[in-house]
Amino acid sequence: MLSSMRSFVLITGATGGLGKAFAAECAARGWDLFLTDLSESRLALLAVGLSRLHNVEVKYRACNLADPAAREEFLKSLETAGLQFHFLINNAGLDFEGPFAERTPEELATVVRLNVEATVAITRWVLRLRDQARTFRILNVSSLAGFYPMPVKAVYAASKRFLLQFSLALHCELRGDDITVTALCPAGMPSNPGVIRSINAQGFMGRVTAKNVGFVAAKAIDRALAGRAVYIPGLLNLFLSRLGSLVPSSVAAALINRRWRETSKRCTPSN
Repeated sequence: MLSSMRSFVLITGATGGLGKAFAAECAARGWDLFLTDLSESRLALLAVGLSRLHNVEVKYRACNLADPAAREEFLKSLETAGLQFHFLINNAGLDFEGPFAERTPEELATVVRLNVEATVAITRWVLRLRDQARTFRILNVSSLAGFYPMPVKAVYAASKRFLLQFSLALHCELRGDDITVTALCPAGMPSNPGVIRSINAQGFMGRVTAKNVGFVAAKAIDRALAGRAVYIPGLLNLFLSRLGSLVPSSVAAALINRRWRETSKRCTPSN
């Protein structure tokens, strides 16, 4: 029996650059949305704009997904409201870039809680709320960084490696239940001034591997609908991911470490 209830796309980290691009792309396809991020006011503005522009229903609720108690309350509220979902986009994530020893324990823990723990918890919970009448799609935002050990981004890159492996495993495990899981592994995306400065500081390679967030969001959704396990935007980035399996990890780490040191020098203003 087909369900008569409306089903939604749940997008985490919805008010960031890529999150907004996902929300706009999904709304343009006529899908109703449920958005979450830290800021209630930014969510409200985004929801009103998308609803008016695309004539879709957009629900939202602010939540600090890195806080286990707040996350559990948020997930329970979805069930209490009787919502069902046909698409989950685990986009929320963060990094505190810089040398490992200079990061605080709380910063490091927050990266793990949000990038890893929140994705696992949300995925497990929302699977119970899936629209049984439709193929259920899960899109996890990993990174090209997930293919390499990355000095200066050690915890972040490891968390993205986890998301890649987690997605590949679930894609195989759940496909018999009409569920697909796609890992999105982009390089840099010029989504805000800070990221743009970081991309430019990396020189030619930073600029040539970067992709527009709108392009990435649209293509990632297309790949998820096609049931693809992994999507790496850009042929050069695809080549770099393949290179990661050929170069010994210790060599890759040393090369990346040298590149970050050179980038850091370019970012440091001269006296």
